[in-house]
Amino acid sequence: MCRSIKTLRPPALPEEATEEEIRAAALQYVRKVSGFRAPAAQNREVFDRAVQAVAEATAELLDGLEVRGTPARQPQQAAS
Repeated sequence: MCRSIKTLRPPALPEEATEEEIRAAALQYVRKVSGFRAPAAQNREVFDRAVQAVAEATAELLDGLEVRGTPARQPQQAAS
């Protein structure tokens, strides 16, 4: 399962990873760790929360990485 998680930072990707790519990687990670491809109804909420938490941590990691030759991404600010 985790073999399908791809590198989401430059230069592996020519552009920033999309939210969909980050969520897909988070989903694969949670599936691997939990051992469930699709959790039972009683586990769905905790499974979904874990995917969301991993996706947020992944986005934060990618935002803070400094890759040789490319500047760190600036955190996006909420529109006022």
